[in-house]
Amino acid sequence: MDNFVRRLKYYGIGFGIGLVFVLVFFQNRGCSWLPGNRVKNSILDRVLVVSEEQQSQLKAKGLSKKDVIAALNDGEVDFGESKKDGDLKVYAVDKELQGKGTVRFYFTLPKESYITEVNLSAKNAKSVQSTVVGKGKIYRFPNEKNLIFVDTNNLLLCQQQSIGLSETSKLFDQWKKTAEIDFGRSDLSRSPKPEHFVTFKDKKGRLIGSKSVWYKNKIDVSYFEIPFETGCK
Repeated sequence: MDNFVRRLKYYGIGFGIGLVFVLVFFQNRGCSWLPGNRVKNSILDRVLVVSEEQQSQLKAKGLSKKDVIAALNDGEVDFGESKKDGDLKVYAVDKELQGKGTVRFYFTLPKESYITEVNLSAKNAKSVQSTVVGKGKIYRFPNEKNLIFVDTNNLLLCQQQSIGLSETSKLFDQWKKTAEIDFGRSDLSRSPKPEHFVTFKDKKGRLIGSKSVWYKNKIDVSYFEIPFETGCK
């Protein structure tokens, strides 16, 4: 019995030292089971979008895309100042930034949507709403190689070929380079799935529109808006 207690004590000491290393030296990033990290991981699983208004706020505050990403990597989630219920959840994340002090970011998690927006100008989480006008710049896509798929029908296949992006991986590459969210033509309150209108440029620089929803952690593209004759039916 004494040997068992001794071994248990040594195990507890070793576990405690390991926990300190993870919490202090790795800044919690390895602890996906911590509530704050679960929230940040949920946000990082979405497409990070910044509206035109919030881009101006970032610039006015001297903040960059790097600062926003840093908040998601090792910022602190303030659950008491977050909106944790409803169709639009909003989480307050505080990050100490060198030379800028502690900055509070609000990140949205709209129900069944694949985007998250960052907001710096809100007074509190309850006042944050999804953007409904203007465009949104995409700051980050989830680290998922096969994030996009296109519905399988002859019309969409023909349209992909007409814009030179018949391979979905190449379509995703163009999204990563040029895509923007058109909030005015999106419907994030649509039921049962919010609809996202994304514009992007093909390899010839032509602006293409698309509609998509979030389905089984993938972006499902169901429509292309092409501004030239394709002959596709």
